[in-house]
Amino acid sequence: MRTINLANVSGEAELSDEAVVSRVLAGEVSLYELLMRRHNQKLYRAIRSYLKNEQEVEDAMQDTYLKGYEKLYQFRHDAQFSTWLIRIGINTALAKLRENRRVFPFSLLVDQPADISNILTQTNFMSPEHIAIQQEVKQLLEKAIDSIPEKYRIIYTLREVEGMPVSEITQCLDLSESNVKVRLHRAKAMLKDSLFKLSATRDVFEFGNKRCDAIVEHVMKNLPADKKL
Repeated sequence: MRTINLANVSGEAELSDEAVVSRVLAGEVSLYELLMRRHNQKLYRAIRSYLKNEQEVEDAMQDTYLKGYEKLYQFRHDAQFSTWLIRIGINTALAKLRENRRVFPFSLLVDQPADISNILTQTNFMSPEHIAIQQEVKQLLEKAIDSIPEKYRIIYTLREVEGMPVSEITQCLDLSESNVKVRLHRAKAMLKDSLFKLSATRDVFEFGNKRCDAIVEHVMKNLPADKKL
């Protein structure tokens, strides 16, 4: 498989998503990797808002990218590519949820976040103890987010963790701006104040390095190279 070295390919790393889509549609299939690497983190967090099993999340990501490639000709350049892609990802995740609920009709209990009142120690330096505390807080934050009902969790994740504008979230979820804001407010209310203050960090639910490479390689190998888009 030929992979793109983003640091060495002249000009390609600076291409807009729209320009990359146009070139992929014109036959430069290998450039699809650029889109995957740009949006792996955001797509992972969106799908992770619905699915908690990591293997199911990665399977849904692969399915999303393959569906996205098949439907790339349907992408309208008046919308953000990431918004278009996330909508496919959300539909894929919801389909998997419906399948799971048919197989497992009883809802699984979600671990509730532990009481972290004893570990939220304020420090002014990054000591080993502080680093350990931050890692534990991160894990507890992820559990707290997981405990929120999915219709609130997806909005909280996209807005507060991923930093997406409300206008894009409304397009992803087919909701009005007021509904998005109401659900976001309710999501915040469901989290402890201490956890919410820590949620400004963007390193929860990380997806990168080897996992990113594995997703990219799998999808690129399964793209129909001779298919006319």
